[in-house]
Amino acid sequence: MSKFRKKGKKGQPAVNTASLPDIVFMLLFFFMVTTVMRETSLKVLNITPKATEVAKLEKKSLVAYIYIGKPIKALQGAFGTAPRIQLNDAFKGLEDIPLFVEMERDARDEKERNKIVWSLKVDVKTKMGIVTEVKQELRKVNALKLNYSANKTERISN
Repeated sequence: MSKFRKKGKKGQPAVNTASLPDIVFMLLFFFMVTTVMRETSLKVLNITPKATEVAKLEKKSLVAYIYIGKPIKALQGAFGTAPRIQLNDAFKGLEDIPLFVEMERDARDEKERNKIVWSLKVDVKTKMGIVTEVKQELRKVNALKLNYSANKTERISN
């Protein structure tokens, strides 16, 4: 009979890392596909008011946003603290609204141009004077589908 001898302690086998690059690329592809990039960076403070009766917009691709509020702290040195209008990524004046409306309409399909909803995202502390002026400019260029953005709050019953 022969004796069986152990030749020494064997450690755990190494982890097979051959499929690791495949997993990394799958995760990378997943996050690239599912991530939504913010279209505009806010330059104004925008805390929307609360409302009890709110409705979601059906087609967000047909919404053009107009932000109104005072500039963020980093920009207050250059632009002051008075409420400003932000169209896309820049501060604009009332005289720039017709051009903004025309550019937004041109960016859409011809069938969808009359269905664009102009959403006003107005800071809760902004006075209504500048909002009324923006609405008047929108009326002049026949942009009549208007929406006020608000956050939903629970209705309190007595």
